[in-house]
Amino acid sequence: MEETRRERKKRQTRELIAGHAFRLFADQGFEQTTVAQIAAAADVATKTFFNYFPAKEDVLFFAAGEYYDVTLEVLASRRPGETIADLLLRTYEEVVAHFVGRDPELAGLYRELVMTVPSVQAKGLLVLLDLQRKVAGAFVESFPGEIDLVTAAAAVGALMGALMGASLVSRELGHDEEETLEAGRAAAEVALRGLRSLSAGQQA
Repeated sequence: MEETRRERKKRQTRELIAGHAFRLFADQGFEQTTVAQIAAAADVATKTFFNYFPAKEDVLFFAAGEYYDVTLEVLASRRPGETIADLLLRTYEEVVAHFVGRDPELAGLYRELVMTVPSVQAKGLLVLLDLQRKVAGAFVESFPGEIDLVTAAAAVGALMGALMGASLVSRELGHDEEETLEAGRAAAEVALRGLRSLSAGQQA
């Protein structure tokens, strides 16, 4: 559907606020940055900030909806003979490419905050759980009869859980951004070894 003028303006304002917030987080730290400072930097009222984001933590996940959209695009482009497991892996790769492609520097900052700031970690878990449910539902709707909702939820949860665990440990070991991404890819392969048994009409 074509974006209306009102929707475009709202999206632009949302992105403007988020952009200034990320810059402030990078310059002075997440916990040291206030909502008032973010609003002032974006030249909007504090009330306007809260019209778009319930709390400061929510700014970090402003693009979460885009990742679900990427998932839907991947599902719509399923290749002949592509298994559910392989499609899950391709979904992960496309989402990561989209995420890093937006702004590699901000992607690194986002990962760092998600892994080190408790309030951001808590919000991230809620966002992740919601995204897992949506992605599982999208798989079931896209491929009726091939996978049920419980199996889809287990498959998506296994993949995302492996990615999160590997990324956290990689960061704790002091790995750089590329090493952390590679750890995520390796974790995805580990998770998918068990998921490759999912084939047309087969339930876990």
